[in-house]
Amino acid sequence: MNKYLVLANGNPPAKSVISYLNNIGYNKLICADGGANKALSLKLKPDIIIGDLDSISSKTLRYFKGKSRIIRLKRQNDTDVEKCLKHLISKKINEVILLGVTGDRLDHTFCNLGIVLKFYNKIKITIIAENSVLQPVTGSATFITKSKEIISLYGIDPKTKITTKGLKYSLNNENLPFGIRDGTSNLALGNEITLNVKKGIIFMIRDFNVMKRYGLFQQH
Repeated sequence: MNKYLVLANGNPPAKSVISYLNNIGYNKLICADGGANKALSLKLKPDIIIGDLDSISSKTLRYFKGKSRIIRLKRQNDTDVEKCLKHLISKKINEVILLGVTGDRLDHTFCNLGIVLKFYNKIKITIIAENSVLQPVTGSATFITKSKEIISLYGIDPKTKITTKGLKYSLNNENLPFGIRDGTSNLALGNEITLNVKKGIIFMIRDFNVMKRYGLFQQH
């Protein structure tokens, strides 16, 4: 099944990032409303543009009319990114990467991080922002790593317990409650780490360029 990219109206990635993702199977693009403006500047053609269309410019709308499927949803009880995700879920798509979800609006950034949690049980979501890759993790999961790769872990709920294997600073059934304790800039000791997360979800953040250089992203 196709893997989708969702491009929002925040800071866009370099076109080389999108080309790389296309080459490893993320070959469909949905723009969340004003994300279409960013697509036009990057000379990308969205398969679909979804939103209430209050952020897309008239120039962009005219350009993509007849080239991309445009879905206008006027409802205001969800964001344009959520509209995109709900559309993908309805089409039984199970994996997506969010791009352009950080930028000048800190409230939008927080909202988009919350969306990852909100939709966790419905679709697999990864965020790429600047040079970082954010993945939500729960249960037991093993990841291929590069020795000395920086791995940062962030918990949300104080009830969430984390056990790690393969990290320099290990956790043994410990919590990382937001605003109290964090796991910034831990280090992989070798070529594999294991996370065991109970009673909740955590965020793992890695370096996109490292993952790309060593072919780790395909195994995320």
